[in-house]
Amino acid sequence: MAGHRGLKDIAGERPLGHARGRQAVPVPWVAGYARRAMAADFTCGVTAAFAGYAVRFGPDEAARWPNMVLAVALPFVWVLWVAAARAYEHRFFGTGSDEYNRIFNAGIGLTAAVAILSYATKAEVARGYVVVALPLLTLLDLFARRALRRHLHRSRERGECMRRVVAVGHRDSVAGLIRELGRTPDHGMQIVGACLSDGGEGEPWHVPVHGGLGDVVQAVDRYRADTVAVLAGPDIDGLALRRLAWALEASGTQLLVASALIDVAGPRTTIRAIAGLPLLHVEHAELGGTRRFVKGAFDKVVAVLILLAALPVMAAVALAIRLDDGGPALFAQRRVGRDGLPFRMLKFRTMVEDAERLRPRLVESHGGTSVIFKMRDDPRITRVGRLLRKYSLDELPQLFNVLHGDMSLVGPRPPLPSEVERYGADVHRRLVVKPGLTGLWQISGRSDLEWEDAVRLDLRYVENWSLTLDLLILGKTAAAVLRGDGAY
Repeated sequence: MAGHRGLKDIAGERPLGHARGRQAVPVPWVAGYARRAMAADFTCGVTAAFAGYAVRFGPDEAARWPNMVLAVALPFVWVLWVAAARAYEHRFFGTGSDEYNRIFNAGIGLTAAVAILSYATKAEVARGYVVVALPLLTLLDLFARRALRRHLHRSRERGECMRRVVAVGHRDSVAGLIRELGRTPDHGMQIVGACLSDGGEGEPWHVPVHGGLGDVVQAVDRYRADTVAVLAGPDIDGLALRRLAWALEASGTQLLVASALIDVAGPRTTIRAIAGLPLLHVEHAELGGTRRFVKGAFDKVVAVLILLAALPVMAAVALAIRLDDGGPALFAQRRVGRDGLPFRMLKFRTMVEDAERLRPRLVESHGGTSVIFKMRDDPRITRVGRLLRKYSLDELPQLFNVLHGDMSLVGPRPPLPSEVERYGADVHRRLVVKPGLTGLWQISGRSDLEWEDAVRLDLRYVENWSLTLDLLILGKTAAAVLRGDGAY
């Protein structure tokens, strides 16, 4: 360490060695969450072991000793296996896909290990027991972790179980981060202080400022933070980040560094060392080829299944609209699809028949300046239409657009031609994929979203779409629709 004595801490003029005397800031909820996760994993192991034994052997058949040993040991082995898969690391708690992936991979790995070990040792482990117990264990644990995650998110909505974060960067960047984290508290990040690299004045979004880049460690001490979030900027170079990491190391303060590549998902990025430099390699977004074909086939199969199940509901909705005001049940509107090609989008009619004629007057009277015009109490919406919009039943006919190939189940919001005319250069990126029946905008606030937020979510989807992401969005859409939040 002698070679480091001449370097100064990014916190100011204190040498790096001074940081070793600092105490780690405890994160009280992390230990409790880990204990509950371990208890849930063990309980799932007991349940799966008992269920597998009961299904395979029943009350009248005696099991051989390898099966009995496996049944007794399974809960303990599962907890150890999950720990080896690093699913108890606090950075994965409440993150959703990362936590689920580790549980799923642990289940696959344990199944393979049992199969290989039983074959290598010639132990007579019943295949029926393995086929029942281990997949059931993985499935149960995924549901258990989801329940823990939902409980954690509810706590965070009350301001509990939050990480105390010091944000470092330009004033505007810090303000943007505070705004985004405030909108989505389930991430568990609470900005308690800021260090502004550009020397900006004033408190961004009412968060206290404690100096600049040279005051980060003091800010961590002052606000008892457990995390530092560094936002990309020209003032923050590799040397500064390295010194900051050294200064935070002794206290165990977590360091998060935001990439300058906004909304590029992890699977598209890999770090490769070239000439001793760690360079971030970014794959291009996959917008065609086999993945597009698979997505199209998936869309059509699922659309057919939903249509078959929803036909009675659709018939009832059409009858209710006809009885309400005697007008047509369906409404066709010109929208813009992939590559800017127009198509006729179908919906159940939720407004009066001359709604389009009344629209300019409403836009003028309510000072509509956004690209999208939305009114919470739009006088054109009928009584039946208000209920249909709340639960998105008016969008069911769009399944026929999916079958026709104009739309996808998941994608950006289908825009009007008048909206596309007002698009900036970057916003046209939304049109490189098919518009969707649902999307990130649907599960993130629906009509309550501002135009800029809707665009950001659509572009994030375009850059990172995958079948797995589609499945996650479809699952969350059901919950968002049932709650009826943000729909008008």
